[in-house]
Amino acid sequence: MSVLRRVLDKSIIPENTFLIVMAVGVGIGAALLGLVFRYTIDLFTEYFFGGGRIILGGLLKDYYVFLLPVVGGLLVGPLTYFCAREAKGHGVPEVMAAVAVKGGKIRTRIVLVKSLASALTIGSGGSAGAEGPIVQIGAGFGSTIAQVFHLSEERMKTLVCCGAAAGIATVFNAPIAGVFFALEVISGQFSSSFFSLTVISSVTASVIARALWWGNSAVFAANYSLVDYRETFIYITLGVLAGIFAVCEIKVMYYFEDLFDKLNIREYLKPALGGLLVGIIGLWFPEIFGAGYGPIQEALAGRLAFWLLAVLVFMKLFAVALTLGSGGSGGVFAPSLFMGAMLGGTVGTVAHKLFPDITASPGAYALVGMGAVFAGAARAPITSMIMLFEMTNDYRIILPLMGACVTSYMVANHLFGESIYTLKLKRRGINLHQGMEKGIIESLNVGDVMAKEVESVSANISVLEMNSIFEGSRHMGFPVLREGRLVGIITYLDIRKAHDRGFDTRSVGEIMNTELMVTFPDENLSEALKKFGLRGIGRLPVVDRNNPEIIIGILTRTDIIRAYNKRLLKTQAADVSGSST
Repeated sequence: MSVLRRVLDKSIIPENTFLIVMAVGVGIGAALLGLVFRYTIDLFTEYFFGGGRIILGGLLKDYYVFLLPVVGGLLVGPLTYFCAREAKGHGVPEVMAAVAVKGGKIRTRIVLVKSLASALTIGSGGSAGAEGPIVQIGAGFGSTIAQVFHLSEERMKTLVCCGAAAGIATVFNAPIAGVFFALEVISGQFSSSFFSLTVISSVTASVIARALWWGNSAVFAANYSLVDYRETFIYITLGVLAGIFAVCEIKVMYYFEDLFDKLNIREYLKPALGGLLVGIIGLWFPEIFGAGYGPIQEALAGRLAFWLLAVLVFMKLFAVALTLGSGGSGGVFAPSLFMGAMLGGTVGTVAHKLFPDITASPGAYALVGMGAVFAGAARAPITSMIMLFEMTNDYRIILPLMGACVTSYMVANHLFGESIYTLKLKRRGINLHQGMEKGIIESLNVGDVMAKEVESVSANISVLEMNSIFEGSRHMGFPVLREGRLVGIITYLDIRKAHDRGFDTRSVGEIMNTELMVTFPDENLSEALKKFGLRGIGRLPVVDRNNPEIIIGILTRTDIIRAYNKRLLKTQAADVSGSST
């Protein structure tokens, strides 16, 4: 590895070339890991359902299936509890958190633990999808590569997103959607360099996946188009219903997570309890087992009865909430597609019965519903539209799909401010909408963070003397005192301007800024941050509230960031400690 590192050292080859090589490497690694993961899921599914029938079928007949998720839970619970707590759940929020607050660092063991835990969960019948795990697996591989080559945080974040995009491209045969998933959901940023490298990884992964797994086939077979322009209004109505349902999905998911958190049993046993309840549902509705690609295809083909479509919407919702809320490992993308297909099929059946001359068959509505529900749940309308186009290789339904996805997104966003991914982060104290979590910032006061040893200058020294002080200091500004009282602020820029105008002999007191923006030790850090933004300044004098001329400290942006990171790490450490007791 050290030889490879020297060969690819950025000082030997141009940085752009180096990063392209890294992106290609991440794409290859994520694709191979993703294909092994898919194969492992198929293998465990055969072991659990095929082997389970042989071992238990004679005694329990077809009822044996309700025990399979229990066995899976008994294996997954200890695996995630003792090896990697962040491997439980749906995975994507952990990647988002790594990018937002950890500089892109993801533990290497996550790749192995997440693969095994998710394959066990899905293979044993747990109601979850493969996309969340493969995103976390691909992102973990990208992070590991960046750490091996000691890349900067910015480059590490980029390779994490490259791995996430490559994972989506592999598991869904959707390279374009993989790129937009990384842009829209994981990073929330766009730059030409970031976009280019993500595309390279995604395309590389897709080429390998098509060569070894998919070929030229689509994930789902669909062949639909808009029958009549009046049908658009029905699709928009479906978008409204999908947005409402997406909010219900989010709330039900986290309701069950809270419910299992409150249970007074060992944490590593909770997935088995969730598996038992999923197994009971599966006795009557076996369609809810696993990711559910088979039932989705049946809905797209219009082969499911109206009553079954309507019931499966809610049965799948409860099954997914039980699986992931209890601590199982898997994604919410495929389940959202499942629920969307059933909801769309239900609406389509009613619409086609009422307006047979102007509507497509229910399968078309199932297809549009898939994208609309995920767009509302993940707040990712672009990813949803492109994903469905790539998964079906059919562009003709794109107009209804666009209308329904955007409508669902707007309705869901109006009803509830967080997505199914960001809500999990917000509950941990990370608010991606604000860059830093408001709850943590508001829990700190200026007095907790400020530097108490203040370097100040006298108002009587000359501009020339002040220039010498700046040349020997790392600071770009100083409080100015006269007879021990705060009278102004002097910055390096003020001194340079005075020097250029020939004012070297003038005193600092003559050119300093006397319109002071100050803060107080009992003031909330959130309020202090607003003051930084108002003037675009980098430091605030901290003064006595009763006597604003007495300076007692100095507050900088760096102080706030350092305090935030320290508090966040303490909170995370407390979470890990609490969950281990």
